Amino acid sequence: MGERILVVDDEQEIAGLVEVYLKSENYTVVKAGDAQTALRLIEQEPPELAILDVMLPDTDGFTLCRKIREQYLFPIIMLTARVEDMDKITGLTLGADDYITKPFNPLELVARVKTQLRRYTRWGGGAPPAGQEDELDVRGLHICRGSHTCTVNGEKLSLTPTEFNILWYLCERRGRVVPSEELFEAVWGEKYLDNNNTVMAHIARLREKLHEPPRKPRFIKTVWGVGYTIE
Repeated sequence: MGERILVVDDEQEIAGLVEVYLKSENYTVVKAGDAQTALRLIEQEPPELAILDVMLPDTDGFTLCRKIREQYLFPIIMLTARVEDMDKITGLTLGADDYITKPFNPLELVARVKTQLRRYTRWGGGAPPAGQEDELDVRGLHICRGSHTCTVNGEKLSLTPTEFNILWYLCERRGRVVPSEELFEAVWGEKYLDNNNTVMAHIARLREKLHEPPRKPRFIKTVWGVGYTIE
């Protein structure tokens, strides 16, 4: 069987539907109906990816996401019936990698899972493609693609695959302003849509981890109306 996927949803019909579609793609699926069971399963054997429902009986998916991110870097996809943009931003700033709303097309969810696992595998280790740099250093910010590590003045940062991908893309193009649309399409591999706050939410999370002062960031700078740059 393939990668281990954890599905956390107290609605058995939805969890079962997701399981059927994931198993049809040869993934190994484990299910939990609440956050405590999910954490216990993760501690026993961390999955390669987790799908978390926002509404759980013992806590909410955002809290569970935050607890997972204290120790683990595997991709997290949030699953919710709520469509408010603020919910999406909340999930992303807590460390989620993607977000899909109910009702959803199971095939789309499987496609999102595949995308996240490809990104996790790509940035989780291994040699870079021939002719491409493996390590970059920007004023004390050191990032290595081969080992998927990042340090700032010697302090190691715990970055999710998506955060690492964003930072590498900006560092690799340091000195150039990268439009939000370009950054989104390069990192997520999807067409950028207007009013998409995904990039902004991840940049905010990255700055927090980099200990960036909000008004005068040292590394990731905003060029209003255009995008982001690392000088």
